[in-house]
Amino acid sequence: MARTRKVTLTTDAQGHTAGWAAAELEAALTVPPDHGAAAFFDVDNTMMQGASIYWFARGLAARKYFTTGDLVRFAWQQLRFRLLATENADDMSQTKQTALAFVEGWRVQDLERLSEEIFDELMADRIWSGSRALAQLHLDAGQRVWLVTAAPVELGRVIAQRLGLTGALGTVAEIRDGVYTGRLVGDLLHGPAKAEAIQQLAAVEGLDLRRCAAYSDSANDIPMLSMVGHPVAVNPDSALRRTARERGWEIRDFRTGRKAAKVAVPAALATGAVLAGVAVTSALRRRRRQSRPTGTGQTAARLRR
Repeated sequence: MARTRKVTLTTDAQGHTAGWAAAELEAALTVPPDHGAAAFFDVDNTMMQGASIYWFARGLAARKYFTTGDLVRFAWQQLRFRLLATENADDMSQTKQTALAFVEGWRVQDLERLSEEIFDELMADRIWSGSRALAQLHLDAGQRVWLVTAAPVELGRVIAQRLGLTGALGTVAEIRDGVYTGRLVGDLLHGPAKAEAIQQLAAVEGLDLRRCAAYSDSANDIPMLSMVGHPVAVNPDSALRRTARERGWEIRDFRTGRKAAKVAVPAALATGAVLAGVAVTSALRRRRRQSRPTGTGQTAARLRR
């Protein structure tokens, strides 16, 4: 028999408050105990306010991996993608080639360490408490909960670990001898690629997708939402809201009052994270070229570690 449980989350092991306001209590769903089901959450503006890769870039800028000017150009690239919908074949081809090139030469353990530090500093307080509570409902029902993101899978895993979730699917970078080559393994985990990854995971984990749920804010994730039995639009963009209404999908919106105003700018700047690597890569490559004359500069050393 299905049960409804309204969860009030308290302070977690890292000291981050995950409780939710009274207005968000309405977000509770009926989640039946089902060990053969799972929930899949998009990250950017679904589980987190804004884009994870943007906040990661902010953290790198604070550590002098690139300049504030580079960060502004990075943010403008995101805004342009969002407003002009420039996801054409040329854009995506360039993105696939350079999406994770900025980590070329980095050790895996360094990226993981930076991801943990920057999550604690900049991302933890931007987790939507309502979305986190929805994920907890699935966990309490004995279900697995996966994040699905276009960001590097290492960053996705850190976010999942910090939130106590099962794991994460993300864009995968090629690794040789513990060091990133700068090339992708497969495609960016974006749009239809998310649906394909979930289908493969379901086959391995023995999940019945008709009993699974998926959550996203973006029309780009309609393929992912369409393949599960319980699709939910969270903080949806206008296109997804329209589709959700047409198809009778649930809609959950945590952007109310002051909170909506607070996150409007970073969300607009950061959404469309599939192009994030292009801007970051160009910035870091410029820094590397500037450091090459000496070959021993502190910036070059940090970027190559």
